[in-house]
Amino acid sequence: MLTYIVKWLTNIMRGGVSLSTTYNYDELARKNKQYLWHPFTQMKDYLADEPLIIARGEGIKLIDVQGRAYYDGFSSVWLNVHGHNVPELNQAIAEQLQEVAHSTLLGMANVPSILLAEQLVRIAPSGLTKVFYSDSGATAVEIAIKMAFQYWQNRGYSRKRSFITMNNAYHGDTIGAVSVGAIPLYHEVFRPLLFSPYTIPYPYPYRHQGEESAVEATIASLKHILEEKADEIAALIVEPVVQGASGMILMPDGCLTQMAKLAKEYDVLLIADEVATGFGRTGKMFACEHEGVVPDIMAVAKGITGGYLPVAATLTTERVYEAFYADYEQQKTFFHGHSYTGNPLGCAVALANLRLIEERRIVEEVSRKSEVLGDLLRPLEAFPHVGEIRQKGFMVGIELVRDKQTKESYEWNERVGVRVTREARERGLLTRPLGNVIVLIPPLVSTEDELAEMVAILSSAIQSITEG
Repeated sequence: MLTYIVKWLTNIMRGGVSLSTTYNYDELARKNKQYLWHPFTQMKDYLADEPLIIARGEGIKLIDVQGRAYYDGFSSVWLNVHGHNVPELNQAIAEQLQEVAHSTLLGMANVPSILLAEQLVRIAPSGLTKVFYSDSGATAVEIAIKMAFQYWQNRGYSRKRSFITMNNAYHGDTIGAVSVGAIPLYHEVFRPLLFSPYTIPYPYPYRHQGEESAVEATIASLKHILEEKADEIAALIVEPVVQGASGMILMPDGCLTQMAKLAKEYDVLLIADEVATGFGRTGKMFACEHEGVVPDIMAVAKGITGGYLPVAATLTTERVYEAFYADYEQQKTFFHGHSYTGNPLGCAVALANLRLIEERRIVEEVSRKSEVLGDLLRPLEAFPHVGEIRQKGFMVGIELVRDKQTKESYEWNERVGVRVTREARERGLLTRPLGNVIVLIPPLVSTEDELAEMVAILSSAIQSITEG
């Protein structure tokens, strides 16, 4: 293993990965079974199957230890931008390795973290001026929650300590992030550990008799809570434009604007969780830009490093920052931090990622190619068990139903989504379902031909399982 690691690092520093190592699949599968515990995975089911073990990546494909290639149809959990083994990103890490691999931000700074913060402020919605680093989407949200809470405490509003979230929200797996999450399957078991937010509906037109009715229900619920409880509410947290883990639910146009207006009117902070939607995924650099909304706090992660290293950030306005800026004796410091906060390797590759996004006009290309993707997906609407196709940029959810007319869902234990994605894997495409919603979130550099191939595979897999 040590020899493999050394060889891998050597090839990375040369600007590419060319592994000639011969793997013993059976031996790796045995060790996988013996030592690993996988996230969001029922290990009893997983270990009864033949595990997929990835060895390397080339472009938008991943290659397993047996040499078979697969399209990375969910961008390695929604974060890959430029594909795998990108020379410019490899080089950025290699060059930074020659300087320093890590240096803390606790009481000092490092060069890449400063330069990246400058670039994040430059591309963020105008008004977000300060950057606080962490290492995952969950921690970026955790920081946002703690900042929002302490902001009001520092200002002397001690009663403002509650939050408003949205049903079926997913904001990560740390305790604060789970507290503002609202997917029972993921979160209910932890309920005794959590604080309880107020919950309003996320507009879900397919299940709510149309867009207008869904938005009205959301806004009415939010306004009611604010009218009654605004003096207790620290912040409203929302997944702008697309609610990801609930099944790629699209927020109708104008809803986010109305929510932001109400939050401002009732003096409640707005937290935008852009972990999944940021860095071009929806056809804008950040989803809030679709409606010109500037949140008070914004959490970003996933695409920030192009899918290379774990870096996240929480951006705030000057107003939020100033509530913590005080004499030492006042004890208004934000006492939060992580060992790898602002890691130079991660920040260096994030800088290279942002350069490539601009040089290659990735956001503009996603906006253009999303129309092509929509055209490719349209024939699937006629399938007897496709209830709805939801798409924003390169975020797609295909909801499968037992009965198209009544919108009756498949039962959980039928595992229709699982079976479809397994069939897609056999045909050369990797993704994970969200219940009975099939997800397609391709790397942002995917060509029109590659998009067509991925949709064709999904189409065949859906027909095979739901009609075969």
